[in-house]
Amino acid sequence: AGMAVRVSVLPSPRCLFDDPVQIRVAGLQPQQAVTLRASLVDESGELFQAHALYRAGSSGELDLSRSPALGGSYLGVEPMGLLWALQSKTPYKRLAKRNVLTPFCVDFEVYEGHGDMSRLLGKCTNERWFLGEGVKRISVREGRLKATLFLPPGPGPFPGLIDLYGSGGGLTEYRASLLASRGFVTLALAYMSFEDIPAMPKILELSYFEEAVNFLRKQQQVKDTGIGVLGLSKGGDLALSMATFLPGIKAAVSISGSSFNSFIPLKGDGFTIPVHPYDLGRMKISDESGLVDFSDVLDDHTDPATWSCRIPVEKSLAKFLFLSGLDDMNWKSDLYCRDAVQRLRQHGREVEFYSYSGAGHLLEPPYLPLCKVSIHRVLGMFVHWGGQWREHAKAQEDAWCRIQAFFWQHL
Repeated sequence: AGMAVRVSVLPSPRCLFDDPVQIRVAGLQPQQAVTLRASLVDESGELFQAHALYRAGSSGELDLSRSPALGGSYLGVEPMGLLWALQSKTPYKRLAKRNVLTPFCVDFEVYEGHGDMSRLLGKCTNERWFLGEGVKRISVREGRLKATLFLPPGPGPFPGLIDLYGSGGGLTEYRASLLASRGFVTLALAYMSFEDIPAMPKILELSYFEEAVNFLRKQQQVKDTGIGVLGLSKGGDLALSMATFLPGIKAAVSISGSSFNSFIPLKGDGFTIPVHPYDLGRMKISDESGLVDFSDVLDDHTDPATWSCRIPVEKSLAKFLFLSGLDDMNWKSDLYCRDAVQRLRQHGREVEFYSYSGAGHLLEPPYLPLCKVSIHRVLGMFVHWGGQWREHAKAQEDAWCRIQAFFWQHL
């Protein structure tokens, strides 16, 4: 009967979510046509799948880092394609990890032929974790803080980071837990739509974010050379504000963010930055799908009438990294990033800036599949985030390397 078909995930079937793996199949017939399928069930029971058609080599082996996909969810040599191409059976679902203490389990199956997938030849499971060996997760409810602290194993000292997600609110931990697994003490911080924090606070107070910085600085394992802050979307402009107005922030990363204060007034010590003017009447809702295009709601950011809403980043002594996707359908993030970068450079400040063609708004840790559309938890509407599958996947890999390198360099 010949060898049994073996599917293997190397170097180990157990890894961190942001680890690339090598997927191999052995024991096939030479040139045999097969279909590979990946399946993942998220914590709400939603099934995500991807599949690709392959042909075994002359030795009956298949190595996804060398063999091209001939059809299916993607084409060509894509070692991690089965992961980044995962798509939910129900439309408009976003793959996100709620409980970082458990892994996502991905089943890789090999089926006979390029047709009906009726004959399973072999399978294996890849456990993809969000918490590295020995990383501690500590829930923080101290003073006003609503946060989760992640500590890498060992005495350190490690660089300290504050991690902020966007206006969907809640307490998102999976990026922070991965960063801690890579050697950063990371504080994931909630600031809207969580526990007793309202979905749309009337005002955000800088002193709340300062409390987070102070909390992080007094942790024994945190290096005393300064704190980094990382923010996505609304979290991006908050990261810039923290780096501008709070002492002790040495480095800030803004992903798909703005150069001005958006949606909620920010109250500082003796000043308040108003909200950049916007008009929800300029929201475009497509008839057939009911999807919302948000990108035109803001007034022109180059109009001096809006400049009281700008974050004066050029006054900051921090280092900055800006990342944006050129296919962002939700926010003109590339334009807004360029505004901040231009002001920083005019004032002789050091700044890094990368924009990715084909990438959407939600630039996440690598191998999380592109989410083109999902429900915005606070607005309760389906929002178009943009992005092209392959380009977005490559952007996430690149951005993740750059973010870590940037923080290692400056902290």
